[in-house]
Amino acid sequence: MSRHVYFFGGGRAEGSAAMQSVLGGKGAGLAEMTNLGVPVPPGFTIGADVCIEYLKTRRYPPELKDQVEVSLRRVEELVDRRFGGPARPLLVSVRSGASVSMPGMMDTILNLGMNDTVAATLAEETGDPAFAYDAYRRFVQMYGDIVLGLKGSRSPFAALLEQAKKTRGAKRDRDLPADDLRTLVAAYKGAIHRLTGATVPDDSAHQLWSAVEAIWRSWLGERAAAYRLIHHIPETLGTAVNVVAMVFGNLGEDSGTGVVFTRDPSTGEKRFFGEFLLNAQGEDVVAGIRTPEPIERLASLLPEAYRELRETVQRLEAHYRDMQDLEFTIERGKLYLLQTRSGKRTGAAAVRIAVDLVAEGVIGEEESLLRVSPDAIEQLMHPMVDPAAPCTVLATGLPASPGAAAGQVVFDAEEAFAWAADGKAVILVRPETSPEDIRGMAAARGILTARGGMTSHAAVVARGMGKCCVVGAAALEVDGEAGEMRVDGRRIGRGEWLTLDGSTGRVIHGRVPLVTPTLSTHFEQFMNWADKPRRLGVRANADTPADARRARSFGAEGIGLCRTEHMFFDAGRIDAMRKMILARDAAGRRRSLAKLLPMQRGDFEGIFEAMDGLPVTIRLLDPPLHEFLPHDPEQVAALAGEMGVSAKRLTATVESLREENPMLGHRGCRLGVSHPEITEMQARAIFEAAVAVTARGVRAMPEVMVPLVADVAELRHQTDIVRRVAGAVFAKAKRDVPYLVGTMIELPRAALTADEIAEVAEFFSFGTNDLTQTTFGLSRDDAGRFLPLYLEHGILPADPFQVLDQRGVGKLVRLAIELGRARRPDLKVGICGEHGGEPSSVMFCHDAGMTYVSCSPFRVPVARLAAAQAALKERGFEDRTALAV
Repeated sequence: MSRHVYFFGGGRAEGSAAMQSVLGGKGAGLAEMTNLGVPVPPGFTIGADVCIEYLKTRRYPPELKDQVEVSLRRVEELVDRRFGGPARPLLVSVRSGASVSMPGMMDTILNLGMNDTVAATLAEETGDPAFAYDAYRRFVQMYGDIVLGLKGSRSPFAALLEQAKKTRGAKRDRDLPADDLRTLVAAYKGAIHRLTGATVPDDSAHQLWSAVEAIWRSWLGERAAAYRLIHHIPETLGTAVNVVAMVFGNLGEDSGTGVVFTRDPSTGEKRFFGEFLLNAQGEDVVAGIRTPEPIERLASLLPEAYRELRETVQRLEAHYRDMQDLEFTIERGKLYLLQTRSGKRTGAAAVRIAVDLVAEGVIGEEESLLRVSPDAIEQLMHPMVDPAAPCTVLATGLPASPGAAAGQVVFDAEEAFAWAADGKAVILVRPETSPEDIRGMAAARGILTARGGMTSHAAVVARGMGKCCVVGAAALEVDGEAGEMRVDGRRIGRGEWLTLDGSTGRVIHGRVPLVTPTLSTHFEQFMNWADKPRRLGVRANADTPADARRARSFGAEGIGLCRTEHMFFDAGRIDAMRKMILARDAAGRRRSLAKLLPMQRGDFEGIFEAMDGLPVTIRLLDPPLHEFLPHDPEQVAALAGEMGVSAKRLTATVESLREENPMLGHRGCRLGVSHPEITEMQARAIFEAAVAVTARGVRAMPEVMVPLVADVAELRHQTDIVRRVAGAVFAKAKRDVPYLVGTMIELPRAALTADEIAEVAEFFSFGTNDLTQTTFGLSRDDAGRFLPLYLEHGILPADPFQVLDQRGVGKLVRLAIELGRARRPDLKVGICGEHGGEPSSVMFCHDAGMTYVSCSPFRVPVARLAAAQAALKERGFEDRTALAV
């Protein structure tokens, strides 16, 4: 017979901390504390595997009831009470507990076992009828909310409680007398029957099994499902159920409840941190029903309990070798621990605690690197919404670029640029962005779009800029012409304030205070440790000298992607670019390109100087040409006047360049093949810049990257042009600069023929944004309309534009590396798609044998840590990052 129930109590437990996958985090903690001799009320845990079986079949193993009954009898013996008995009745709590902490996402029922008889017995036994009926009304409320489904907008209980307090003139729940509480219990039951047609059963066994099943069902509740989706927690884990003898913190002024941390979870400072309430139950602290007191105050109110609590939590931190988050109850002066777990902490706290634990000799440097999630590092790089500030959330989109920003709403990129030039803080709101919006995007504090996904234009560019961005906020209706956006019946006009939370995707009305994290000496020490074990190099995607300098300050070891097209959108350049595109022949294009050459050369000089001694991978022009052209009639007319042609003719020319599917159309190396003069100009700018800075003592290391290659013949065509131009520039300057020519692997055919391509390419850089798009046959800008449904139904485990699809796209990547290095053993291999800064994708890149990853500057520290963790896990170090998320 399979075992499903694990008892703990009386100093011994049938489980331990090592059984977290079975017992869940809460159950494993209760078992471990029991075995350590920590005062824990007795109880038992139903394993998480039963939850999964129940959710699949709506049945549980036939032996489960007998195992639960045996454990209940053991609890009764230890506390000398009887579950469902009329004399000395036993009440229990029923709590969820998954193996991965999901605070507040599932449900708890307290005081289970209550009925009219038990309430009367407890009133007599304690001499405190108000306590007994307060416990009763809490149980009825939780049963109604959780078991009978009233939780949320349907729940009548808060209104009934407020009415009772108003009638009595009571400010606090505990000021209600016993008679009022007894009346409130009857009112709660009446509301339940009226709203559901059901009744709260008197039978304690019926209550228990209904509660257990409700806890199992809560695993699939909306809150829990959303939390799992955000944090990539598998649905297959299920939740354990913990049934524990109740201890009461609401028995008077010698009783209380609270939550404590062994270190400050916000800063990481080593200090006893927490809050408590006297004469209260645990939900009062968590729900904010009453304002709790700082834990230090307990020392003067209940000194003996406080002393024992301090000693116990210090002992538990020493045992677990990590900061602990603990829940406790004091019942008439006696301390009980109800939970211990590795505490949630901010990114700053995670780093400080890891470094301090090394300094204290508790853990080593290598283990410290596995105590901090790479996602926690990302928090440190951007401003944050002040977590203590009240806010009104208008909508929620995809958290495309972390950090936070507050500003006045504008709906036009040029207006954003102008307002910012006047010193205004601006939030640029668009249905979706295009490359033409680049100036407004750069000027804005934050970017909000109604459409688009995590690798849409807005998302990719914003991350590269380290700019807060929320995309795909589908609830928004953006009306740029009217100068407003509408959401849920509310109109937000031009000039009104919004705050964006790019870490959660929240769109917040008004101006909410922001907190700017500062990088501490702990952070510097920690990142120095991270660089020791890693094999994988970390570069940055950077398009300007300022981006390059920022990337280097964050530890980037080069530039893995410099996108030259962004350089052409400045006001002084876009006209020359447009004239080049609209020229009738190569001679006309060359005249316009000659104007662009010194501008592009100057850009490259600045980037080479910023990255002195480090490689710079420069991608030749990639996007389709129509993206550079005006579409507004006024802009078309102005350009026509400058070019000396009619607006009608220019409009026809612009329209002729439109494509049905531009992302698979005339772009990348195809532009260079049809217009080789573009490749010539860009190559000349690169090599003239390299020669110029070399003469000034700067070590330039250019790597020229040809985009969107599908066939080796395309690459050979473009490489011949690049090498011919390089030779001419070097001969004229009488100075050589070492360089490489390679390609992006972003099409399945390129991956499948990588051995042929490696005959010409000296390096591969995987453009996994487009490779994902072309492998799945998905438009990354449109897939946001249905991908959430795929994730919700488990069709895909994660958004493949955020987390690299290792089973499909990853297989192409591995094959291309294998084929390429078989032909060219010294082939340098990197990745420059958005996956280059995503931790699990970085681990894949390490395993696949890549040379480096490249990501936005603000994600460089994230990738450095992820690469270090990949190397440590390869060496067999235990993964403990989940503890410190």
